[in-house]
Amino acid sequence: MLELDGLRIEQGDFRLAADLTVAEGARVAIMGPSGGGKSTLLGAISGFVELTAGSIRWQGKPLDPLPPAKRPLSILFQDHNLLPHLSAFENVALGLDPNLRLSAEQRRRVEAALDRVGLQGLGARRPAELSGGQISRTGLARVLLRARPLILLDEPFSALGPALKTDMLDLVEAITAEQEATLLMVTHDPADARRICPEVVVVAEGRAAPPAPTADLLDNPPPALAAYLG
Repeated sequence: MLELDGLRIEQGDFRLAADLTVAEGARVAIMGPSGGGKSTLLGAISGFVELTAGSIRWQGKPLDPLPPAKRPLSILFQDHNLLPHLSAFENVALGLDPNLRLSAEQRRRVEAALDRVGLQGLGARRPAELSGGQISRTGLARVLLRARPLILLDEPFSALGPALKTDMLDLVEAITAEQEATLLMVTHDPADARRICPEVVVVAEGRAAPPAPTADLLDNPPPALAAYLG
């Protein structure tokens, strides 16, 4: 279980509060107006945004004292966290060893992760030589290889067309199911939430609300979300 207990973030005039829990194995979309704090919330959970008050716990253990690299999670941003001078294979292998000193078994695991996301034979290509969908798959391969119990996605598929984005969402759903991972996914598209996330956290007006059933929330959105969705 992920617990945000009395969480408060203050950055100049910006304020965000959260008191909520996310069940282990849940898939939760994070939605709300631009600038409301969706990415900031993921940043706090992953350790890149400092808390003003409160605590974050995973399975009852505090994450606050841990640096980002030591937290039991993988995070994928819009740029997919890929280094342009490394090949797809090397970018994925960073999930195992930042120094890229891999054993034969580790190399086999990297190849297996690339195969699992449909990138067979493309490991030698650099990001500039990959399509948008292939870049997304490379990022997901590293998430798959890391096998962390908590997966955070910050709109990594927003630039993809509808059909390709659907493929990526289905792959995310499959990976989280295989690994029994908990998913928090920032999205601006209600269709994304309806497709793979049974629950939604609304971030608006300085507060991240507790998870609510997706269908109920999107069919009868609160005023702040309704204004955002149009």
